[in-house]
Amino acid sequence: MDNEILISPRELESRLDASDWAIIDCRFDLARPEAGREQYLAGHIPGAVYMDLDRDLASPVGPASGRHPLPDVNEFAARAGSLGLGKAKTVVVYDAGNSAVAARAWWLLRWIGHDRVKVLDGGFAAWLEHALPVNDMVPQPTAERVDATPSWDRVITTDELAAAPGSAADARLVDARDAARFRGEVEPIDPVAGHIPGAVNLPFTDCLDAAGRWREPEALLSLLAERLGPDREQEWSVMCGSGVTACHLAISALLAGYREPRLYVGSWSEWIRDPARPIGRC
Repeated sequence: MDNEILISPRELESRLDASDWAIIDCRFDLARPEAGREQYLAGHIPGAVYMDLDRDLASPVGPASGRHPLPDVNEFAARAGSLGLGKAKTVVVYDAGNSAVAARAWWLLRWIGHDRVKVLDGGFAAWLEHALPVNDMVPQPTAERVDATPSWDRVITTDELAAAPGSAADARLVDARDAARFRGEVEPIDPVAGHIPGAVNLPFTDCLDAAGRWREPEALLSLLAERLGPDREQEWSVMCGSGVTACHLAISALLAGYREPRLYVGSWSEWIRDPARPIGRC
């Protein structure tokens, strides 16, 4: 699938020598954070630079924050610039396969005003499936100036969601975690299980086919309409465990023709920092 957001392996291959294109590898494993960089160094799409979820796509965890707070705007822009990701370039991001982390990189670049960003549909797995070239050469890109113009209207905060009973429902908050975590039956990552009362659930993986590629727009439209109704222009918001996979739903929404949601960056891992905040289980 090639469009304004997604790009296929074959189309990306045709752009490998283009000076106005850049590629980011952001493979990451929550269970073993160093694994993504190790995988990158062992082999990646030619010309790709590496961005780490914990070090580049988030700031350090604070006493009241979730697990992946937004990076400092200027520090993130400087990091992007050091990797040669100028705003005149089309940037393609990818991860191991399901684009969960790639979606976070896509969201952050657009948040600071870099609008020419695409996601490799199916990630590195799809690239390998097509037997396309891989090497272990770490590029040394020419640094570029990247001026950050953050779009804070793309963010919704804990204070907004906790302001009054029913705030999550009013914000039309959709949780991208898997169903068992949302219901509070299991919680493999965070210390408290459950969900924000008033939120509805759409696991981001429901938007993918068996190969980890996005489903067709008609299927995505059906999934979103079940949660949000038919009005594609009404405001809504997304969350997950730490503000990463929620970005995946933002891509699904745009592919389906819905307006882009606001991102609750703190998500569940920030919500539960205060034991006084309500928790839903079902």
